[in-house]
Amino acid sequence: MSFSNSVPAEGVRVHWEDLPTELRAALEDRLGSTVIRATTQPKGFSPGLAARLVLEDGRRAFIKAVSEAANPDTPGIHRREARILAGLPAAAPVARLLWTYDTGGWVALCLEDVDGRHPHEPWTEGDLALVVAAVKKLAGDLTPAPIDPGATAADGFRNSINGWLVALQRAESGLDPWSSRHLERLVELEAEAPDASLGDTLLHFDTRADNILIADRRVYIVDWPWARVGAAWVDWVAMAPSVAMQGGPDPEAFLRRFGVEGVPRHSIDAILCTIAGFFTVRALDPPPPGIPTVRAFQAAQGRVAVAWLRERTGWD
Repeated sequence: MSFSNSVPAEGVRVHWEDLPTELRAALEDRLGSTVIRATTQPKGFSPGLAARLVLEDGRRAFIKAVSEAANPDTPGIHRREARILAGLPAAAPVARLLWTYDTGGWVALCLEDVDGRHPHEPWTEGDLALVVAAVKKLAGDLTPAPIDPGATAADGFRNSINGWLVALQRAESGLDPWSSRHLERLVELEAEAPDASLGDTLLHFDTRADNILIADRRVYIVDWPWARVGAAWVDWVAMAPSVAMQGGPDPEAFLRRFGVEGVPRHSIDAILCTIAGFFTVRALDPPPPGIPTVRAFQAAQGRVAVAWLRERTGWD
């Protein structure tokens, strides 16, 4: 069960040359040198600038920037990521935050440039081995959570990372037959996710290929605005549908690589259920401003997650 070469994870990107002249000047002033080359990075959903920069003095940097006009939510997301990156321990495999800019409706983060690539698509065994080892080590390094991100996985599942109850309340007609048939049972199982997710690990909470870079066999986990505290295995369950969708092993085989035998099966089912509901039901909504492909990306993950949940529950 996999979907290789699937929907691209892309927002509407802004190129360095498209930034307002005064903003480019302000950022170059902070950089301390003129930008002589800017390479826009296509992956990811941020509706703004995401570019690797080469400076006149030979240094490199990565800048992500967004305006309130492009998407009213993203500036706050960038601000939250800056706070989290500033507090991560040195051992965490992340691109380090160098500085931030927050003026005139524009928010920019300058990070060290990682000369790496995203995992191959479809996934290869070599990349899988590297990423699984890195993600497992990251969970160990971030347990107990070294910072308080101000949010927990339980908060997320209770307030936003869900969908089946929403579908029931609005009498959603766009669900697949299996989900429609078992909607009330899915609502009940989804409601157990907050308690099932309790733990003391700092979770990335959005681990997937476009948030991973591999450089000389070292794995970097990037884009940290959604970090929350919870059980380590929650990140692994949430990652599994995207790996399968992009040509990797089926979700059950992927999850087994993490050694989750001690986790109650019903707890995993509850987390999977709420994630499946989130992807499936959010995919039926109009796309948010500046992110036209996100609904198709969610729908593809939702199909994998629902099929996995159907296998695990055995519901007819």
